[in-house]
Amino acid sequence: MKTPWYIVGGGIIGLLSAYELTLAGESVVILDRQSVGNEASWAGGGILSPLYPWRYPEAVDPLARWSQARYPELAASLGRATGIDPEWIRSGLLILDAPDSQAGLDWCRDRGVAAELLDPDTVLELEPGLRTGPSPTLTLPDVAQVRNPRFLKALVRHLRFLGAEFREGTAVTGFEFSGKRLSGIHTASGALPADRCLVAAGPWSTSLLATVGLDLPLRPVKGQMLVLRGASAPFSRILLRESRYLIPRRDGRILVGSTQEEEGFDKSTTPAARELLLAAACTMVPELGDWQVEYHWAGLRPGSPNGVPYIGEHPDISGLFVNTGHFRNGIVLAPASARLIADLMLARPTLLDPRQFSLIRTC
Repeated sequence: MKTPWYIVGGGIIGLLSAYELTLAGESVVILDRQSVGNEASWAGGGILSPLYPWRYPEAVDPLARWSQARYPELAASLGRATGIDPEWIRSGLLILDAPDSQAGLDWCRDRGVAAELLDPDTVLELEPGLRTGPSPTLTLPDVAQVRNPRFLKALVRHLRFLGAEFREGTAVTGFEFSGKRLSGIHTASGALPADRCLVAAGPWSTSLLATVGLDLPLRPVKGQMLVLRGASAPFSRILLRESRYLIPRRDGRILVGSTQEEEGFDKSTTPAARELLLAAACTMVPELGDWQVEYHWAGLRPGSPNGVPYIGEHPDISGLFVNTGHFRNGIVLAPASARLIADLMLARPTLLDPRQFSLIRTC
């Protein structure tokens, strides 16, 4: 009898990878050092597009495009199955400040992505509450969002229904292998026999994979965020300016993000970041200066050198797979990343050429 697939990490990458495996009829056990879905996947904004997508390496785009096409039905099916609405909404995105907006427009048109440059007067007709500058605004009207905590809750509930096993509070510390084959997993509470495992533990993947000779250049990057609450939201589209963004939620709240801080595994919030994010919000929409900060939190992203994730099998240990390093784009890249790693784990024809996401590459 085959052992189950063990998934180390209960964020969106690990959970959607588990989902793909369960749909293929596989048995899955998800191990997480705390409770599932409580790190970067919960903390992020849920924008279903890379910010300034034309600035990323080419490998990111096919993952994003496939995932964007998958999300509407994925969110709807999870909602039907669980009664939890993940709130997939095609909000559209206004990029208010890009000095390379013409390059962005050309990039979009080359790929058939809906985009348009708008003058300030047109922007104010669409969103009267904005403060605009002299530069043209790039609009991507098809960009959507998902309310990631609700998406995660629905996904976990559905995985349980499908028979996935969750072992929360189970910290994985290393691996055993026989020859060049995985044979076991070390946890803080004992060893598990295992010949099939996926590491999807975000920035915690680095130290874990180092125990089996894999040195991935990942580091934790803290992002602090706010939720504002006031009267009805004074805009309906996602707004982006100087890498800060405002996301209008269906319930009227506004999510403000985010910082990028390299402070190790420190997840504490700071007054300085709070003021920075509030200033960014008011720069885009002055009315938000009268709104109240309802929540302030931080998460740790798995930062990779250029934002291209690591997806593949360990080069020397068969049965040990990796899916991590998505940096700021874990939510938007997750469906395609999960399908690709499931293809590799199950020896199926792959969704995309996996070589561009190899664990052994120069960047």
